[in-house]
Amino acid sequence: MPLTIGIPTEVVVGERRLCVVPDVVRKYRELGAQLLMQSGAGVSAHLGDDMFADVRFAASAGEVFAAADVVLCVQPPRTESIAAMKPGSVLLGLLQPWSSEERVRLFMERGITAFAMELLPRISRAQSMDILSSQGAVAGYECALIAADHSPKFFPMLTYAAGTIRPAKVLVIGAGVAGLQAIATARRIGAMVEAYDVRPETREQVESLGAKFIDTGVAAAGSGGYARELTDEEKAKQAERLARAVAQCDALITTAALPGRPAPRIIGADMIARMKPGAVVVDMAADTGGNVEGTVAGDKVWINDVLVIGPTHIPSRMPVHASEMLAKNLFNFISPFIRDGALALDWEDEVISGSCLTHAGEIRHPGVKQALGL
Repeated sequence: MPLTIGIPTEVVVGERRLCVVPDVVRKYRELGAQLLMQSGAGVSAHLGDDMFADVRFAASAGEVFAAADVVLCVQPPRTESIAAMKPGSVLLGLLQPWSSEERVRLFMERGITAFAMELLPRISRAQSMDILSSQGAVAGYECALIAADHSPKFFPMLTYAAGTIRPAKVLVIGAGVAGLQAIATARRIGAMVEAYDVRPETREQVESLGAKFIDTGVAAAGSGGYARELTDEEKAKQAERLARAVAQCDALITTAALPGRPAPRIIGADMIARMKPGAVVVDMAADTGGNVEGTVAGDKVWINDVLVIGPTHIPSRMPVHASEMLAKNLFNFISPFIRDGALALDWEDEVISGSCLTHAGEIRHPGVKQALGL
């Protein structure tokens, strides 16, 4: 029997992405795999069933989970869907490994080999598989557009018959993939952009995009390309310098996040109180608690005369291209191990071993095991 790859409909409210697109389906077929998709799974991403050739369709998610050897997902499946999976089958997607002890235990009980793309090693070879980076780029782009859309000021300089309008000033906090994309997008629209990151090595990247780097004198480079948590003294020093920059901007975009942890609180109520009337704040980290005091996930709130926006499921605002990027990431991860229509995982491979959450009834990732206390 050839390898069966299952694609169920995403069930999280607000999630519109799909983990395969027609071009990628053809690549799986060339490797000898067959695909089983829940009917209508791609509708929210504007991908109708008729766009997928050589795919079998199932009427329910239960059929997909019960029949598939490998299940691809965007968000973690529900517990009843996990319980329907074949013992020894593979689950691949964004599994939020730190968020649910119950889900991880169920993976172990069912003997499921779960690969969480959040755990992907930060190595050069894995860049083409990095969903966090590809979807971060979508989120950064979207947040710049959200800020421009809600700002009461033009982002670009505008010359008209009676004079000249100065461009808006945008401040981006966090210079990871999402932050850099937000910087680049705001610059393309024409805004003056400043940026800050606790990792000093990002200065060159920020400046290469035409933005000014804010130096607070605090450096917090961590392992794996992420920032470490700041000490109380460092936080106070950072806040003092940032407060001046925040007070001067017309739009603030915050993108700081730590995998598996609540978003660091960077912008306090005192900073918001000093912002210009009509200023806009877009908190990209709203899903994980927010970088900004007063952010409400999925809502817009006025704090004094400052609009604070907490968008959620941001990549799903662009489901067509976000799905295309995500589908290619997943294909690049699993395809090297599909040979002659069968799956042959290489546990000596750093990508496979480093991304594995559970296998053969055990937690394979020490960081998740420690975080969940299992």
